Amino acid sequence: MSISALLLIYVALTLGALCGVGVYSELLRRRFGPAHPEDRVFRCKSCGFVYTDDADVDRSRCTQCGKLNEPIVF
Repeated sequence: MSISALLLIYVALTLGALCGVGVYSELLRRRFGPAHPEDRVFRCKSCGFVYTDDADVDRSRCTQCGKLNEPIVF
């Protein structure tokens, strides 16, 4: 084998290993990272304040004025 072929194989294996480590670390980050919270977004019809609450809540009380509001549908 020539030196250029050995050098090409060395560079290709090194880049392949770096790509493999990058993909593996991304999979670990997604698996063990914090999950996105599933919150509902509410807008108060009285004062216009925008806030979030849990996904299982159908109506939520505004933290500014206390009025019950329906979630915003996007």
